Amino acid sequence: MATLADYGPEVRAEVKQVREVVSNLHQQLIKWNLVVWTAGNVSQRLHTADLFVIKPSGVRYENLTPNSMVVVDLDGNVVDGTEAPSSDTASHAYIYRNMPDVYGVVHTHSTYATAWAATGQNIPCGLTMMGDEFGGPVPVGPFRLIGSEAIGKGVVETLKKYPKSPAVLMQNHGPFTIGKDAEGAVKAAAMTEEVAHTMWAAKQLGEIIEIDQADIDKLNDRYQNVYGQH
Repeated sequence: MATLADYGPEVRAEVKQVREVVSNLHQQLIKWNLVVWTAGNVSQRLHTADLFVIKPSGVRYENLTPNSMVVVDLDGNVVDGTEAPSSDTASHAYIYRNMPDVYGVVHTHSTYATAWAATGQNIPCGLTMMGDEFGGPVPVGPFRLIGSEAIGKGVVETLKKYPKSPAVLMQNHGPFTIGKDAEGAVKAAAMTEEVAHTMWAAKQLGEIIEIDQADIDKLNDRYQNVYGQH
């Protein structure tokens, strides 16, 4: 089994940098109220090797450090680290193997998004910000048990049907989000919880007015290609 010492200096340098990024981003999950206790995880894939860095299993957020982050290969085998990796590691690995443009994955149990998942409902696209970020509804994925790559398969299968969405609500479990890096996936997780909360509130007031797909497509194109600094 390969260890980090078997990789060259370029890979080891990227591992050091990504460990810092992933460790710091876990604090963003706390900041945006997306997790409690030890739930949830962030990972980021390397560009220099088929490896990714992920949170250790069952470690409280205040105790996370760059050195506690675990380096694994795309089959989920530990390459470097003193802790056991997250129980979702096999699913992160499956996503990376099957979605080569994805370099960040996040899982949370954020309250409102998980409530939609518990009822098996897509979050309907009734906000322009949902058109921007998700290109339509936030979809629900199938129920899958934790501990194997089954959840990852469910995420990939669902996103094939909703290719513009960076988020899936795995039924009876919670949201998984993807991005071009871990920060992008964390942003998607925060946005998922935001729209989940707002659309839940809207349902208390009355029937949600969903946006036409043609307008959603225009919103998404503007946000993805025009909005922000380039």
